[in-house]
Amino acid sequence: MTASVSVMDKKVFVHWFLKRYQLKRRECVWILNYLLGHDELLEHVHFVEEAHYCPRAMVMSTTESSGIPFRFYKGNIMTADAEKSFHDLRMHPEEEMYIQLNFPKLPPSGEYLAVLEENPHMPKYLHISEKDRMLAEEILNDSMKSFREETILKQIDEALDNNDKEKFYELSALLNVLKNVNE
Repeated sequence: MTASVSVMDKKVFVHWFLKRYQLKRRECVWILNYLLGHDELLEHVHFVEEAHYCPRAMVMSTTESSGIPFRFYKGNIMTADAEKSFHDLRMHPEEEMYIQLNFPKLPPSGEYLAVLEENPHMPKYLHISEKDRMLAEEILNDSMKSFREETILKQIDEALDNNDKEKFYELSALLNVLKNVNE
């Protein structure tokens, strides 16, 4: 786990979430409200993606999401019974609980990003390696460079079509600077 998220940040997020979204199962609202009233439980709650890989997890979905309404995972057991998960939450407050919330996240909100933690139970083959991340970043940079150059070339063509010498020289200089910077 990278940095731990404060109980206060988790409370702020859950309040924000409950104000903006309607969950598919009302029991999910009860569970989240229960967590708000119990700081010792919130200390052990982690908001993650792909929670089904975790040893003890809940997945909850909003009505705007295509995700499953509710799932509870503990070891090799999976259930859609929210009451059983609530009972387990109360009986084992010291155990880590991972919660995945399925709701519209594009663009991701600051409230959500403030509490989202890296899932420590994700299989290694699903993690993005540093090499893959660098390669993706390089591809993105190359793509952005090509897009900028194509845009400037189109603008140069327009300047030529409009017989706008000043704009042509300005864009040509900009294109030369861009090519020199990227080499």
